[in-house]
Amino acid sequence: MAKVISTLFISADGVAEIDPDWHFPYFDENMGRAVTEDYDAADVLLIGRETYDSFAGAWPDREAAGGDDAPFAKQLGDMRKVVVSRRSPEFSWRNSELISGDLLDAVAALKADAGVRGVLIPGSISVVQQLLAAGLVDELRLLVHPVAARKGRRLFDEGDAAYHLRLVASEAFPTGVLRVIYAPGTAPAPVGYDEITDQVPAGN
Repeated sequence: MAKVISTLFISADGVAEIDPDWHFPYFDENMGRAVTEDYDAADVLLIGRETYDSFAGAWPDREAAGGDDAPFAKQLGDMRKVVVSRRSPEFSWRNSELISGDLLDAVAALKADAGVRGVLIPGSISVVQQLLAAGLVDELRLLVHPVAARKGRRLFDEGDAAYHLRLVASEAFPTGVLRVIYAPGTAPAPVGYDEITDQVPAGN
């Protein structure tokens, strides 16, 4: 089964709608390495319409310009891009297609497709939220910036049930950014205060 991986730049207070003012000052070679690893883990991009429009409005021109970021721009262009949209857009970026049918059914089909190595979801908060609720996200790869954004869309919306996560890997960058990779976890056994009193600080 192909992995579905969500990769997000996120603030310490959970905002995943990035603001260049708090994001780019923390982008260094370590973050670049992490992003490279994320994209190398997949051969399909699953993105919402807003993310697609943002990417398609920038990366083809960067590829054509031939600058330092042209190789990455070419990698993005060469990848299969499956776009989640209620409308039927005219795609100008190569290897782009509209998702076929229901989102959850389409993602389940991608996961089961023997020809798909991995599905990466960069940004696209609403898509990630739907897939988290359906249990279809295999990994959350978060680059947590040492800033409280205080405004913007958060990754985790309100709901009745908690999402329990299992830490797969973590790394601290010199900038203060934390890279954390989570997989779905199981809820721990219920525990109340009376059962942890022996762990409470003894005091002086």
